[in-house]
Amino acid sequence: MLPFDRSGGRAHAQGADDDKACEYWRYCALDGFLCTCCGGTVSSCPPGSEPSAVTWVGTCQSTQDGKSYLISYNDCCGVTSCGRCPCNYNVGERPGYRMGVHNDINWCMANDRSSYHCTVAAVIGMSAAG
Repeated sequence: MLPFDRSGGRAHAQGADDDKACEYWRYCALDGFLCTCCGGTVSSCPPGSEPSAVTWVGTCQSTQDGKSYLISYNDCCGVTSCGRCPCNYNVGERPGYRMGVHNDINWCMANDRSSYHCTVAAVIGMSAAG
């Protein structure tokens, strides 16, 4: 599996509370198209797509309460690429040899339907550092 960049060369800064903007706090390590712009939500895939069987994680600080949260980034798979709201935000990203924290992988490769559609950012816990 070769890494690939879905961002179109865009990188953004943290700060906004709009879940359709790359700067939304949960997207601190997201690379892909936002599912909130593709018919899904911040934590659920759009109809017709399914979450990737494997995922990468990041720790992002909430702009609402200042606490750090563990975020699971799941690619939504099985339908053609959404193409809307491309983001590439790499806070805490590690090189490709540390797969669990690397965001430039097509995580849909573990699914039966391996085409990439968009990415969600689900809160799965609070960081011990937060």
